[in-house]
Amino acid sequence: MPTPNPRHPDFPIPGGPELRAKGWRQEALLRLLENVLSVGENPDELIVYAALGKAARNWASHKAIVETLLRMDEDQTLIIQSGKPIGLLKTHARAPLVIMANCNIVGQWAKAEVFYELEKKGLICWGGLTAGAWQYIGSQGVIQGTYEIFMRIAENRFGGDLAGRFILTAGLGGMGGAQPLAGRMAGAAILCVDIDADRAQKRQEIGYLEAIAPDLDTALAMIDKAVAEKRATSIGLVGNAAEIYPEIARRGIVPDIVTDQTSAHDLVYGYVPKGMSLDEVKRLRVEGPGQLMAASQASIVDHVRAMLAFQQAGSEVFDNGNLIRTHARAGGVENAFDIKIFTEAYLRPLFARAIGPFRWMALSGDPQDIAKIDDKLLEMFPDNKIVTNWIALARQHVPFEGLPARIAWLGHGERTALARAVNAMVADGTLAGPVAFSRDHLDAGAMAHPNIMTENMKDGSDAIADWPLLDAMLLCSSMADLVVVHSGGGGYAGYMTSAGVTVIADGTPGGDERLELSLTNDTALGVMRYADAGYEESLDEIAIKEIGHIAVG
Repeated sequence: MPTPNPRHPDFPIPGGPELRAKGWRQEALLRLLENVLSVGENPDELIVYAALGKAARNWASHKAIVETLLRMDEDQTLIIQSGKPIGLLKTHARAPLVIMANCNIVGQWAKAEVFYELEKKGLICWGGLTAGAWQYIGSQGVIQGTYEIFMRIAENRFGGDLAGRFILTAGLGGMGGAQPLAGRMAGAAILCVDIDADRAQKRQEIGYLEAIAPDLDTALAMIDKAVAEKRATSIGLVGNAAEIYPEIARRGIVPDIVTDQTSAHDLVYGYVPKGMSLDEVKRLRVEGPGQLMAASQASIVDHVRAMLAFQQAGSEVFDNGNLIRTHARAGGVENAFDIKIFTEAYLRPLFARAIGPFRWMALSGDPQDIAKIDDKLLEMFPDNKIVTNWIALARQHVPFEGLPARIAWLGHGERTALARAVNAMVADGTLAGPVAFSRDHLDAGAMAHPNIMTENMKDGSDAIADWPLLDAMLLCSSMADLVVVHSGGGGYAGYMTSAGVTVIADGTPGGDERLELSLTNDTALGVMRYADAGYEESLDEIAIKEIGHIAVG
């Protein structure tokens, strides 16, 4: 029985024991499609997050996808091209139920302007990372990653503690909205700027922001008080970061940590230039996209110059993966890449061991299923401090959005062990229903992005996109339920390729086999990708866990 969704009343949250499809595998994927819209930023337009990240190409495609999932058998595979279903073919019961390729444009044509032209013609849509793959779970999906970044900075620069430290950031959308809660969980006083009052209000309503300040002076006073008291807090401020960052710098204020998660990746449909209202930007998206792109880039130049000024003054400054440095450099900021990318700076030792953002969703809609899996996770990995610390914090601070879900950074073998244990819990009735397992596309073997995931690889292999393609083929061979290959759209066009996977723990022996092969091979490839690039952590992981890596040369 679906649960009413106060935020988006036309998009109820799926759940309950009743099947509409012919089996739980099909039903699971249908519920995940429904779920990404229930927690999306603009579901009326099928947009889940990141300005343009869509769950399906258009409503006709969405309707056809739903109808196909309802009628298809287990020995059939639904083929989706950029959010549009194009075929249902007989394969076999151990093949993926759904395979997708979203927004993959041939190299020389993979540019923002070509993407916009193709999108206007209705030929393509961008799936973001987890939007088009029906894997998005709301802001929780990136909260732990953001929290772990803040804690790595705490360990590296501040003695392991962010109490009494000031974080300045911007962006409160589907991804950036995780920042205020992650900062507060890390013990800091965090100020989050966003141009959209509705976004700030939403983050306050779900408890991510503690307060919204009426102006910059009040916001800074609230931060100063929390810093002096060494009290964790999260303050929102409605305004344009390209104006507010330079003003804070002009006042001589030096935050301890500075980053940004606005939609700077897209100069037309994402970023809002300073001096423009949201209504004016919406008009220019239709009437003057070229003018808007130029204005966005000019604002990003000011935005990044302020970030560089903070860095020069002593702040820990990093790029959070939104291409803001890339657009700033194109606009004339030659030293924009003096700002480091978060993956290389803080998380690469984890990724080299294929430790990354694993997630699971309780398809029953029952929060107790997640609580029971939390308990199982703590029982299985009592010595894993990343896991035990995170679960304690998540239980206390992280609300569910849509289907009850949890994220935890687990590595090779750990993901498989947990998923198989959960499959057994489904089989014996401990859980109220099946569970879907997935992960972020920002994972060890799953993404090639030379300005984010694979920036400054040891061997110079930053731009090689073979790895996510191999990952997708391997996952199909390993019987995953859903496999997807995504490339960048909008401002991300030409910058990245990634692979995604979903596997259903339905309590059956077949589910157990799919989980074991898919999750084990997914992380194995991740370890091998970093081993091939020469990372000692990966070579160590291969030796310890006897991964079938072939060393050449």
